[in-house]
Amino acid sequence: MDMSRSPQHKKAVEIKGVSKAFGNFQALKPVTFDIYENEFFTLLGPSGCGKTTLLRMIAGFEQPSTGEISLRGANIQALPPHKRRVNTVFQSYALFPHMTLEQNIAFGLENLGWSRDRRSARVADMLRLVHMEKFAARKPQQLSGGQRQRIALARALAPEPEVLLLDEPLSALDLKLRQAMRDELRTLQRQTGITFVFVTHDQEEALDMSDRICVLGDGEIQQLGTPADIYEEPSNRFVADFIGETNFLEADVIALDGDSATVSIPLGVTLSAPHKQAVAGGKAVMSIRPEKISLPSQDGHIAAEGTIVGANYLGGYTHYVVDANGTLLRVSKRNSQSRDRTLEVGQSVKLSFAAESARILGA
Repeated sequence: MDMSRSPQHKKAVEIKGVSKAFGNFQALKPVTFDIYENEFFTLLGPSGCGKTTLLRMIAGFEQPSTGEISLRGANIQALPPHKRRVNTVFQSYALFPHMTLEQNIAFGLENLGWSRDRRSARVADMLRLVHMEKFAARKPQQLSGGQRQRIALARALAPEPEVLLLDEPLSALDLKLRQAMRDELRTLQRQTGITFVFVTHDQEEALDMSDRICVLGDGEIQQLGTPADIYEEPSNRFVADFIGETNFLEADVIALDGDSATVSIPLGVTLSAPHKQAVAGGKAVMSIRPEKISLPSQDGHIAAEGTIVGANYLGGYTHYVVDANGTLLRVSKRNSQSRDRTLEVGQSVKLSFAAESARILGA
């Protein structure tokens, strides 16, 4: 984690035992965690995991079935959305099509009773912040998707909320624009110092932008930590599978020694690696990331022989699929300036990985 972005440890939002049921359907099981001031916090998970439901409860659009939500130490359960010091940026932007950009940004400020001079100054500040001063008199339909997104952000930031909620705001943009907007969102969060709570199903967005990530699955928290924690130290198979690519190999747990497990795997080797929830004498899975596997093999590492059965060139990397005695392994190899063209489908190879790069996860 970039320490320049480390959050203050003052709590902006406290979630205590919050759950949500719609009739007999449990959308979110009880969850408890804190979001800190000046933090870029991401709720990440697949469709139906409860992330948007949780965001809507913070905003006040849904009421929890159980639990309590606090903002800067004050319980906000009884407050309607417009009384909470939070604002939401929606996936659809929700701009008023008949209003100019200036009017869109000023609308919420007028409803809050801001004076004309104060509104005008704040609108000008917001347009400068999102680099849209030249477009102030235009209407939303005259803008590109990225420009509309900037105005939606400016409108949400204008009332100086304590927390900004972002509900998959980049999903409608094309790839290049999404990447550019990720940079802009990070910059805006740092410049304003406002706590951002970002909802996405896109793991790359979450890893790229967040101070911390809360991974949700099946309506409950699977893991909460920094991007590096989530990627390098997954707490279970769900997290390892959802965050990035990985190889899973069945493993028989021979013995446990503290945080390390000794296992045998189908490559015909026995190794010791860090573990989560493994049980001695039981079954487990070994997770190893494609970029942690070396082609060709390196001395001192766990080695195996195989045959390349797939190769996809992706610019900076080539992704290989290697059949190692019936076990298919995905391997990611960085391409040098003088691209190595000797690895072809059908070629026999030796590969290896460091035992400490693997993770043993409960079955």
